[in-house]
Amino acid sequence: MPFTYKRATIKDIDILTRTRIEVLRAANGLSEDVDMSEVEKQSRMYYEKALCNDMHIAYLVFDENCFVGAGGVSFFQVMPTYHNSSGNKAYIMNMYTKPEYRRKGIAYKTLDLLIEDAKSRGITAISLEATDMGRFLYEKYGFVKMKDEMELPL
Repeated sequence: MPFTYKRATIKDIDILTRTRIEVLRAANGLSEDVDMSEVEKQSRMYYEKALCNDMHIAYLVFDENCFVGAGGVSFFQVMPTYHNSSGNKAYIMNMYTKPEYRRKGIAYKTLDLLIEDAKSRGITAISLEATDMGRFLYEKYGFVKMKDEMELPL
């Protein structure tokens, strides 16, 4: 089954924003009655800025004209370290495949496109947050669990 992988542009902001909300609902177990209007507004603003300044790349996947999946990568910089002398990093996010299209290689191909884009920028530090459902895919690709990172929830 041939799928079309399209690099998203600002013209795709509606589908990107809708997919972001769908991913967040699924990852957090949120029902349709949970108000996501502020997250939706902020996500749209993020895409408007990040797609235009090339700090985010996303791919949309189609089966003919039917949207079936997506994935994105955000680029940012931290202070240089011994293992990452540029400080440039990439964060994979918003990986999604419609349930009826899962287990067909769509997410793997999307992930591969995102990682190739990151590598083409010279980025050597790529991370992500994995759900239980996605963990196998990321481990298969070669991602490993981080051991030293911590977070302070505020």
